[in-house]
Amino acid sequence: MVPTSIILWLFLVSPFLWYCCMANEEVTCSWKVPMRQRREVISIKDFGGVGDGKTVNTWAFRKAVYRISHMRRIGGTMLHVPPGVWLTGSFNLTSHMTLYLAKGATLKATQDTRNWPLMDPLPSYGRGRELPGGRYTSLIHGNGVRDVIITGEKGVIDGQGEVWWDMWRRRTLRYTRPNLIEFMHSSDILITNIVLLNSPFWNIHPVYSSNVVIKYVSIFAPHDSPNTDGIDPDSSSSVCIEDTYISTGDDMVAIKSGWDEYGIAYGRPSYDITIRRVRGSSPFSGIAIGSEASGGVNNILVEDVSLYNTGIGIHVKTNVGRGGYIRDVTFKNVFMNNVRKGIRIVGDVGDHPDEYFNRYAVPRVDGVNIKDVWGVNVQQPGAIEGITSSRFTRICLNNVKLWGSRNMPWTCRDVTGAALGVQPWPCAELTTSFSEGYC
Repeated sequence: MVPTSIILWLFLVSPFLWYCCMANEEVTCSWKVPMRQRREVISIKDFGGVGDGKTVNTWAFRKAVYRISHMRRIGGTMLHVPPGVWLTGSFNLTSHMTLYLAKGATLKATQDTRNWPLMDPLPSYGRGRELPGGRYTSLIHGNGVRDVIITGEKGVIDGQGEVWWDMWRRRTLRYTRPNLIEFMHSSDILITNIVLLNSPFWNIHPVYSSNVVIKYVSIFAPHDSPNTDGIDPDSSSSVCIEDTYISTGDDMVAIKSGWDEYGIAYGRPSYDITIRRVRGSSPFSGIAIGSEASGGVNNILVEDVSLYNTGIGIHVKTNVGRGGYIRDVTFKNVFMNNVRKGIRIVGDVGDHPDEYFNRYAVPRVDGVNIKDVWGVNVQQPGAIEGITSSRFTRICLNNVKLWGSRNMPWTCRDVTGAALGVQPWPCAELTTSFSEGYC
């Protein structure tokens, strides 16, 4: 019997050795938004910025972005943030700009929540995600912009979310908490080579956007921080997430597309999304789809992912009232260690924005392919539980090995599909062979 220490070493180290060996042949989608060299470089110091950790630089950042927006230099402009601690409130970005955080630079959110700006709720949600009404604006925000880069030499963006988390725990929030970075109605966005800490709410939220690349990013928040999702592509398309480490208090990556009747009415799906070479941990889900998926989700590829100390490894979640669809999803080459539940595909997850949701809006889940998955210390291999009036179809498991000490069984109902080379053996609802064109 192979010692546990050797198994853990192989689990944690071997994927990265493989990546190193294959570096010259690395598959990537990051070409969607290439790095651009800006012809003009300005410094936040040029606008009165002071990186002493005490001076609030909100006005300096807003002046710098205003200048970039109105000068419109050919090739765009880089806003350079030198080493130091740059305290700031929320500010917007503009098109054709790069926000560059030098080595040793920390952009830190102020904790003055009383003066944090408010904005309207997303139309595909109909209200704030946490509370009725509006929502607080993200620390770094872009609306209707294109050709924007956030990068640096592993510079840090610290949301100082503790004050927001405490308000959530005490139930003293008035509106939905701010994300750390959000882009709305935007395109050609690149986020790379930065570190994100302690987001008040979701970390990176591209919504109603396209051509978004997130690569070489590290995201951290305590495991008890509420709703600090890592990356949430939402009603967005052509999104590439690669080579990123995430350890937060909620889902590492969650693909969304609107909430119940509001998402159905807005009707903008999330599609053509690739998640590759992502590693991390979460008390909730590693890679999730939903539960807010009322606008539809399709054509998703998740591959070469390593998860540890996680609640649920692969999680596809929806609910009656959501409507929409989840289809043509592929998970492959996923590694898990110390996971409560390996795979969960279910139709009874998530709350509703109000009492007006359509109780007859039943989601469709079709074409979820999960192959080459290996897990150790998995407490329960999985659950695939559809909806009686809308069975989950073409759920296909191929070469899925989820080992644990408890030998707990799979749970299945209202599902059709196939399984081949699965240990422990899943459910009678899944056939033992793949028909051509089925899986």
